Amino acid sequence: MAPSSTYCIIGAGPSGLCTAKHALTFDQNATVKVFEQSQQIGGLWAYTEQTGKDLNGLDITCMYANLRTNLIKQGMGYPDYPIDEQAATFVTINDVIKQLEGYVDKFQLKKYIQFQHQVVRVVRNFEINKWDVLVKDLANNKFIMHQFDFVIVCNGHYSSPVVPAFPGQNVFRGRQLHSKDYRRGENYRNERVLVIGGGHSGLDIAPDIAIYADKVMLSHRCKVPVHTGGRVQQKPEVLRLTPTGAEFVDGTEEHFDTIVYCTGYRYSTPFLSVDCGVSLHDNAISPLYYHCININQPTMAFIGLPFNACLMLMMDLQARFCMSFFSGQKALPSKQDMLDAWQKDQDERKIRGLTGKLTHMLAGDLQQRYYDDVARIAGTESLKPVLAKMHADCINSKNEDVNFRNYVYHVIDDENFVKVKIQPQSLSSNVA
Repeated sequence: MAPSSTYCIIGAGPSGLCTAKHALTFDQNATVKVFEQSQQIGGLWAYTEQTGKDLNGLDITCMYANLRTNLIKQGMGYPDYPIDEQAATFVTINDVIKQLEGYVDKFQLKKYIQFQHQVVRVVRNFEINKWDVLVKDLANNKFIMHQFDFVIVCNGHYSSPVVPAFPGQNVFRGRQLHSKDYRRGENYRNERVLVIGGGHSGLDIAPDIAIYADKVMLSHRCKVPVHTGGRVQQKPEVLRLTPTGAEFVDGTEEHFDTIVYCTGYRYSTPFLSVDCGVSLHDNAISPLYYHCININQPTMAFIGLPFNACLMLMMDLQARFCMSFFSGQKALPSKQDMLDAWQKDQDERKIRGLTGKLTHMLAGDLQQRYYDDVARIAGTESLKPVLAKMHADCINSKNEDVNFRNYVYHVIDDENFVKVKIQPQSLSSNVA
């Protein structure tokens, strides 16, 4: 019998769970350990009313109470465990948690997960050609050193919030928070609220707060008004904050009780040592072979970095891509071939303006091409084109209509879909 390969999977969210499943499937002799710093599966989907940090000083999930995803449900399941057909097109937190719990039960994954175990440091041990992984057992307050053949980072994108700096930020006497700590619109009843950011979270949170608040203004840098319904006033960029509110670049000033920064997140891998072979710069991780495999140390991979994608289906495809190589079923290309592929992608992205924080974005035709390329190289099945088409239509719809969730999407065949408008439902929140 071949010696058992050992796999360290960091995180028990959607990407970590499917990676664990495929590690066990592709490599029959695998020893798999999933380290999850919280007490439950789900990653960012593990909703709690608590905000800020938990008792161990760890960041709390960024979900809010009445969330409905802004991604179609067909991309929120796995190929071997699709989401409930009875669920609405834009699913809730409970729908996703139910999906993940069912997946864990079906493939008996829970026994491989070590809860309340925080990965503190990952270092390459060149002497024995393995990874030294220092883990803190949070429940027992002790550190344990492990060694693994492979490390797969599945810690998500939504843990390290970005808060822009404005003059006067330290003199504003009201409350300031990032959307990560937003939970319910009713918490802002009768307040005057400024929401900063014209992305998906801002477009959801501003109307949600406006149901209860006295006044809600959305500040953004879009050249034209965005679609927020009739209850939200729109403002250009903030020039500075004042003790009682904000001044805007158009010369106007408004008074506010609370400011909510819907200004996004950055990738965060604080546990990776400098000798791991990748760099995190300008919110992009490089160099990676097809946004997954660490080219300099190809026994490390990242699952779930690309965005603007069919979320869980893409993660599952990436996991199969990595495991086809890690299990030995496919021979990994040479380092130079991987670098050439990475550089070709970088060059095209530069031409398209997809650099910096857009480095991992699957914009336009890049989405289906990515699925097809990854599947072809790994010898696995790609995603049907209809899924990327529905996703693109959904993206366009939400940019044009705040009520884009009032549509139901149905797959007709591998290439085609239909969508049907339904009666309006209450506005809710998003995950991009």
